[in-house]
Amino acid sequence: MPTIFICDDEAEILRYLDKLLRATGYAVETFPRGADLLMRLENTVAMPCDVILQDVRMPDLDGLQMLDQLCKRWPDIPVVMMTAHGTIDDAINAIKQGAYDYITKPFPKEKLLSMLERILDHRRLAQENKQLREELQRGTGSTDAIIFRSENFRAVYELTLQVAESDANILIMGESGTGKELIAGALHRNSPRSSKPFVSLNCAVLSDTLLESQLFGHVRGAFTGAVVNQKGLLEEADGGTLFLDEIGDVSPAVQAKLLRVTQEKDFIVLGSTRTRKVDVRFVSATNKDLMNEVREGRFREDLYYRLNVISVMLPPLRERRDDIEPLARHFLKYSSRRMKKEVLDIDTVALQALVQYDWPGNVRELENVIERAVILARGDAITINLLPLDARREPAPVPKLAPSLLALDMIERQHIIAVLKENDFHKSRTAEILGISRKTLDRKLAEYSLVERE
Repeated sequence: MPTIFICDDEAEILRYLDKLLRATGYAVETFPRGADLLMRLENTVAMPCDVILQDVRMPDLDGLQMLDQLCKRWPDIPVVMMTAHGTIDDAINAIKQGAYDYITKPFPKEKLLSMLERILDHRRLAQENKQLREELQRGTGSTDAIIFRSENFRAVYELTLQVAESDANILIMGESGTGKELIAGALHRNSPRSSKPFVSLNCAVLSDTLLESQLFGHVRGAFTGAVVNQKGLLEEADGGTLFLDEIGDVSPAVQAKLLRVTQEKDFIVLGSTRTRKVDVRFVSATNKDLMNEVREGRFREDLYYRLNVISVMLPPLRERRDDIEPLARHFLKYSSRRMKKEVLDIDTVALQALVQYDWPGNVRELENVIERAVILARGDAITINLLPLDARREPAPVPKLAPSLLALDMIERQHIIAVLKENDFHKSRTAEILGISRKTLDRKLAEYSLVERE
């Protein structure tokens, strides 16, 4: 329950606001003097309230001087200045000094309650954003953190935070593995719906019947195998966010039913005739060109525009190479802790190979490569021999006059020799680290006329 502190020397105002705000569901404390309010704040260790309503004109302390103390000593508590018509200039000066807003007496209760609701929503979002930034700085042990250093992804993240505050449906586009579900989660966490459920569904992995059942629910006997009533994800997400991953793979029949929900905010459970209302924000994602799917007649145009009120395009990892190192180190820390291994670093050659690689599988592929390297590592650092062959770009010296094919062969030959030596010429272990079969390794050894120990 949010707590409101009210400071005003007019007893009638204090009684009115106390009654109004308590009836609305707020906890309230009133103070007839500024000194009383300051003493209450000073004697409390934890954050004592969520909003302060402060009169501009007080008999014991000037309202603006008191505001200055409040802003300096308790900067996280928003202050709303209450003013009579003759002191509006003072209220404007208060805004310049750090007050969150001002309201003029006598004020309609609807205006005050709307203002308080907006302030509390903004404060909650600010606190969640602060917590998220702190988690990112700490590198908390989750692969769900949004890690970036590049300017183009920073623009994506800032757009995400901006549109999260609206209630508009969002379409997230990008290649597989770029982090579309992470962005969907960030949209929910930073939205006014964050206290309600975030429900996720991958539309590509289910048949039409199962997808409809998962979305809308079913009653007993609705289809073969429906032996009990089941609530759908739409109801589970009521008041919150429903994330539909791979929306481009939904069939026309399901698209038609989704359109009804987005338009009418109601749906019918499978096997039932009763309409149910639902309040859900849709966040959808796809790796397809959905506009092309519309042109080809595979996706409904009306549903496309319902879901794509605002679009967020995620760049592939090859277009945000500045993010590869911080992402790799984040996954290294996470995998090492999960596997209880002390792999603490990525050596220079391996890191260069990671940055130069084009990552067709994007961030998901990078996470898998780092996890594999941690599993295979024997020392405290990831070296290039621990990376799969297709992720290596070892910077070996290349003869200036040699054809490019010969240069690649030479690099591969040097690579195999290095890994053989590091593993004491154990061929099975070498093949595993190289990411190739034993048979392929034998063929490479013969091809390059390499003589290895038995």
